[in-house]
Amino acid sequence: MSASTASPIAAPSGGSFLLESRTPAEVFTPEDLSEEQRQIAATAERFAGEEILPALAAVEAKEPGAMAKLLRKAAELGFTAVDIPEEYGGLEMDKITLTVITDHVSVLASFSTAFGAHTGIATLPLVWYGTPEQKRRYLPKLATCEWIGAYGLSEASSGSDAMNIRTRATLAPDGSGYILNGEKHWITNGGTAGLYTVFAKIDGEKFSAFLVERETPGLSVGAEEHKLGIRGSSTCALVFQDCKVPKENLLGEEGKGHHIAFNVLNMGRFKLGVACVGGARHALGEMIRYAKQRQAFGKAIAEMGLIQKKIALSAARLYAAESMAYRTAGMLEACLAGLNAQDAGQRKIDAPRAIGEYAVECSILKVYGSEMLSFVADELVATMGGYGYVEEYPAERTYRDARINRIFEGTNEINRLIITGWLMKQAVSGSLALLPAINRVMNEVMEPGAAEAAGDENEPVARAAGALAQARKIALFAAGVASQRFKLELDQEQEVMADLADMISQIFALESALVRAQKLMQAQRGTAAAAAAMTGLLAEETLGPAELACRRILAACGEGDALRTQVAILRRLARHVPADAVALVRNVARPCIEMERYPME
Repeated sequence: MSASTASPIAAPSGGSFLLESRTPAEVFTPEDLSEEQRQIAATAERFAGEEILPALAAVEAKEPGAMAKLLRKAAELGFTAVDIPEEYGGLEMDKITLTVITDHVSVLASFSTAFGAHTGIATLPLVWYGTPEQKRRYLPKLATCEWIGAYGLSEASSGSDAMNIRTRATLAPDGSGYILNGEKHWITNGGTAGLYTVFAKIDGEKFSAFLVERETPGLSVGAEEHKLGIRGSSTCALVFQDCKVPKENLLGEEGKGHHIAFNVLNMGRFKLGVACVGGARHALGEMIRYAKQRQAFGKAIAEMGLIQKKIALSAARLYAAESMAYRTAGMLEACLAGLNAQDAGQRKIDAPRAIGEYAVECSILKVYGSEMLSFVADELVATMGGYGYVEEYPAERTYRDARINRIFEGTNEINRLIITGWLMKQAVSGSLALLPAINRVMNEVMEPGAAEAAGDENEPVARAAGALAQARKIALFAAGVASQRFKLELDQEQEVMADLADMISQIFALESALVRAQKLMQAQRGTAAAAAAMTGLLAEETLGPAELACRRILAACGEGDALRTQVAILRRLARHVPADAVALVRNVARPCIEMERYPME
């Protein structure tokens, strides 16, 4: 079952946004949703308002059954069955519809955490790698939330370093199953799950995955963790003491568990980024409504310039993340649609590989989205002042809840290394023409006439296009200098890798925002003016940080006359006339305040 899209979307190579520009017709945006997808979005939004938010107090207090009840209500609407094949009780819908649902139910972080874990990292391993018998046995229960799912990878000594797990599995003497011993920590849905996807090393060497039922002898679930945020979601440790798992519950092949873990995490990062979009949209609405009703010095604080700046910058970063999320969803679906030309069985085999094609975009969305949400949450607290610090008001919970997004599904530090490392690996393998692009820029910048890209200084979208071209050259120049200096040991220079990742991420964000604004302008949509102003603000936020990051990289790579020459080149590449950011802020804040919400809805 698939909710069709309005126009054909390109399925370019992952990471190619760093080298190539896209036209508006090639990029999926929220405005391209089909009528069916819009109806699903409305249903999800209604569910959030009528079911999730009224249950907030019960969920946050961990009242017994409150979260499970919400998840089962979501299941009645089909929200937990989108990725599950129809033959196993699911809906098997497209990735854009999945994105729409994840986005619009993410108004309460505790729920979106439980929902995301269940429908993503707990269900997809079985969908992608399970045997027909495993799927028949478990997927119908996961589809209806009769059983809630959980994913057991992290351990006390191996969070980001997943391959260093210590949980062991040994074949039982009679060959009928595997004996698991070890512990898993920070398991979302741990206290409520009926089925766990658990990773262990067979004989201490072969990294493998197992399906473990809650009532399996030898498995015990630890007490609930008392957490800074997402207090309504269950987080427990799992302890395995001679826990015997039937041999038929090995998921995938012995020693191939890392394929399951990493491919599923790609999708998990994507969905987390999408959830951050939904959470930020809700928080921004709270910020705007409070600013309109709060009076100070004889007027609403929404009329004050610095409050408008908080609203405008929050909206602009949300706009970028939203644009990236739906663009990536379009690419994922276009890639999977290409596989659909093959026979259905082959498509299912290749789906994880196809999604892995966009691993870098998924990591970017996770990093940018989580940091965007933290920014919006912080500005919400600031806007509400003392009230923002009191539990009775939503800002306090939003602020606490936001922090975890920069930790799970791979910390943002790890994902920054993944972004640069993945692109460099693709370049070395020849899968991405990054090295020729770097060489072209390196040759170009040595010419005396190297300068900034052209752009209409009075038109924000044209200026943004010029800034995007400049940012690409700066990033490729920095990558070229770093590659020449460190060669194959670049992956050991984490500070340089992180700076490159930030430049790369900003390029994807700005281009996604820019192409969407261009599409809206072409269609003469009423939201085009707000999109143009937000894109203009994002352009101003891109070039400055890109120049600073490049300066740090150059300083780490050279010294003396060589460094001075490279800095002079950077000055030419980064040269631009600044926009009137004050006017842009006011042009973004105005529709937000008038509409009392994010203006792109």
